[in-house]
Amino acid sequence: MEEKDAQTIIPEDEFVELIVAAKTQDSTAIIKLIELFEDDIKRLSKFIYLPDEDAFAEITTEFLEFVMQGELYND
Repeated sequence: MEEKDAQTIIPEDEFVELIVAAKTQDSTAIIKLIELFEDDIKRLSKFIYLPDEDAFAEITTEFLEFVMQGELYND
């Protein structure tokens, strides 16, 4: 049986607003970003040779560092 894709999809402008807010250390935006990518992070954590909780924390930390340091391009 095929699994249903339960990922949350948000409009691009809302995503950009979350990124901009997260860059200003807005904790609500940071939490929403983590929640938005939580399923993906959990799935990826299965491929890291660490306990699931540690792998989740590592990926989340790297993701947030990427968000904080990355440049935002508006096309």
